[in-house]
Amino acid sequence: MNLPAALNGIALKFASKPAILYGEQQVTYGQIVAQASALAQYLQAEASVKPGDRVGLWLKNCPEFVPALFGILAAGGVVVPINSFLKAGEVGYILNDAGIDLIITDRSMSEQIGVLQSSRPATKVWYVEGFSTLPAGSRPLSATERAEKDLAIIIYTSGTTGHPKGAMLSHGNLLSNVESCRQVLAAVQMDRFAVVLPMFHSFMLTVCVLLPLLVGGSLVLIRSLHPPKNIILEIIQHEATILPCIPQFFRALANAALPPGLPLRICISGGAPLPVEILREFNQKMPIPLIEGYGLSEASPVVSMNPLKGPWKDGSIGRPIPGVEVSVQNEAGEVLSPGKTGEICVRGANVMLGYWNQPEETVKVLRNGWLLTGDIGHQDWDGYFYITDRKKDMLLVNGINVYPREIEEVLYQFPGIKEAAVIGVPDSRKGEQPLAFIATNEGSVVEEKLVLQFVRERLADYKVPRKVVFMPALPRNATGKILKTSLRQQASA
Repeated sequence: MNLPAALNGIALKFASKPAILYGEQQVTYGQIVAQASALAQYLQAEASVKPGDRVGLWLKNCPEFVPALFGILAAGGVVVPINSFLKAGEVGYILNDAGIDLIITDRSMSEQIGVLQSSRPATKVWYVEGFSTLPAGSRPLSATERAEKDLAIIIYTSGTTGHPKGAMLSHGNLLSNVESCRQVLAAVQMDRFAVVLPMFHSFMLTVCVLLPLLVGGSLVLIRSLHPPKNIILEIIQHEATILPCIPQFFRALANAALPPGLPLRICISGGAPLPVEILREFNQKMPIPLIEGYGLSEASPVVSMNPLKGPWKDGSIGRPIPGVEVSVQNEAGEVLSPGKTGEICVRGANVMLGYWNQPEETVKVLRNGWLLTGDIGHQDWDGYFYITDRKKDMLLVNGINVYPREIEEVLYQFPGIKEAAVIGVPDSRKGEQPLAFIATNEGSVVEEKLVLQFVRERLADYKVPRKVVFMPALPRNATGKILKTSLRQQASA
């Protein structure tokens, strides 16, 4: 079994059923399979894609994302979804690291594609607008050469070294996680999943793309996110029943004047920790349960969720989903008893194969069959888990991982900057925002506006610090390490 074969089986039953609802446009299961099959034949015959070849998928949310995804897989290729907010230089690193020669994108990305090809002329591009020109697919949608153990998708997740790492997910990893999510959400053919967040995100890819398609449901692809009331209007128009999103959206939803007839049966918070006050505020004002879940790209990504019918516990990420084990371990790998704090560890068929071309990094996070998440927490006596801290300095901006060192490396390139450190500060809309602390060389005059412009030209907008704090010198310990704890205390004050 592989992902295209699973979709093909569903499409045989529901060929004329709408799989994607996008404004007034409807895309049926039969159309998705036909487009994906045609693309698979094109990729093999014209682009020479062979089993295991990596193909970049650099798209904003659009209906074409789905047949492009399954077309690559059906050709035997490995999909590398690329963050559509990244700049050409950041994308270039991913292409080089994964050995990608072909990108599938759309015309709205042509400016960045031009910049990318100027530094990487060999990069081939296929625009999804070309779906209408492909000859019809003439075979079932199934990657016959690919088995459950084979690599299907590489999700690049930012790394503490300043460069992202590629989490390798097999067909089996993803099929397992989809089945676990189906059980825990009681997802059925009648369900329609509202797609608000970017589809390249691992949370959306599994829960809002693969899950609805592999149970015979539908995607409600939200066309316009601004103002937020547009999201609600589209949810009502298309009768969406399940809404996965990030915590900040649910605070806005709780405070919105909602029209009657909201069809949602469940809301799922993921991508970032759900503050207790948002959960309480939502549950006081809304008749729909808000369920907090937890996951990470390396686990395909869903690990745990609060039970659909309760009980729900404030601040808890719930219990492990079916087929997944979670434990709390100390540095020696010993499993700790309830109430003891340690590192959250995960085991199951959903755990990645490893990091692409990074065996040393893989060994650091896979220990005796357990995935070390880097999150610190504990378990209570009822089997519910809680995240209390992060082992690394990672930030979560709108549910997307941001690592300070990547920003710091760019800041150090700015003329006149002697020292730089970035921390995360709470933000009511985005969860967290980067804040930069800078010390300049003696005699140098550095303007905040120019520094932020410099960063914005090199990194995605969400990675740009909210502001810059200038200091004569950054606090350091006896060994010369910058004391970010002191900086956090200063920011809090």
